[in-house]
Amino acid sequence: MTARLIVRRVRRLSPPAQGELLTAWRHHAVFTDSPLPTLAAETDHRDHAIIEQLIADLVDGPLAHLPSGHFAANAAWLTCAAIAHNLLRAAGTLASRRHGKAHGATLRRQLINVSARLAHRGRGQLILHLPDQWPWRDAFGGVFDATHRAPPARAA
Repeated sequence: MTARLIVRRVRRLSPPAQGELLTAWRHHAVFTDSPLPTLAAETDHRDHAIIEQLIADLVDGPLAHLPSGHFAANAAWLTCAAIAHNLLRAAGTLASRRHGKAHGATLRRQLINVSARLAHRGRGQLILHLPDQWPWRDAFGGVFDATHRAPPARAA
């Protein structure tokens, strides 16, 4: 069996940490026995890393309570977890570019656990009262506005 080491060099966009030797580039090493060509093997490895990150995000959140002793309960909980995860990712995307790439725990802390209050005005208008000095006020406002605006008019 043959294997190879693939090292991907990426130009650093953020300032380096203190004490790094190679400050202009980041290096990502992959050791693989994949028969794919080099670029395809490296891309395949990155795809697996994305899936593993997604699974870790789910295990850190809603899947932390699995497994139960009942198959039907596990199936129902997994379905609810997938729906909640998709809604959380959608809310993060609506909130801001930074929240669109954030971990689930960050989204739950910054967008879901909110000490806000809803008030009703005449004719069903909702008013959202957020804390004055809350740092994620604009991001949450973007989610609220996007989910509460009137649907677009249908073409006749």
